[in-house]
Amino acid sequence: MAESMTDFTTLIVEDEAVMAMDLQRRLRKLGYSESVVKGSSEAALKYLEVHNPNLILCDISIDGDKDGIDVAEYVMEHKSIPLIFVSALSDKGTLERAKKTLPYGYIVKPFKNRDLATAIEMALYKYSIDVDRLKLSIDKVNKIAITPLSQREYEILEGVLKGQTNSQLSEANFVSVSTIKYHISNLLSKLDVKNRASISSRVLSIFT
Repeated sequence: MAESMTDFTTLIVEDEAVMAMDLQRRLRKLGYSESVVKGSSEAALKYLEVHNPNLILCDISIDGDKDGIDVAEYVMEHKSIPLIFVSALSDKGTLERAKKTLPYGYIVKPFKNRDLATAIEMALYKYSIDVDRLKLSIDKVNKIAITPLSQREYEILEGVLKGQTNSQLSEANFVSVSTIKYHISNLLSKLDVKNRASISSRVLSIFT
């Protein structure tokens, strides 16, 4: 059994209780002892509004008005968390929709422990590379900005790239949520983008 990883939480988005328990058991065997299960799209999205797990394993066919791809789209737009689809669906239409959310992996059910272990290892490695690429400085960002960022705006930009919510940014910067919204509005304008997801893409363009 692998050594348990402390302070590492996996969010499992799965509406079948038996499958969710099986995933938790498999994760424990691989050393990922902390996991949270959410069985519907609404529950998963509500959890993600206030939490930042280290990894997400997401089924596509889940309870709720939205499916797992919709959850992944939210993660892509608002968070910086590696997500792996775990699904029995593998048809072309589903894969095309899933690809647009830029997942870090796709495991087709049924699968073996080594498939899960490999997918997680590759996802976390790719994520670490992506994070390393974001060794930013205010000078680098200002090269692509329409007008220069202030130091406070740059600090908030770093938080946005880490997937922090407005509330978390408010606490970290000791300002009100309304002030955070004001700074983010300025960031969108200065980087000439429309939303948080585009902020990440715009900043990544520095390195491509």
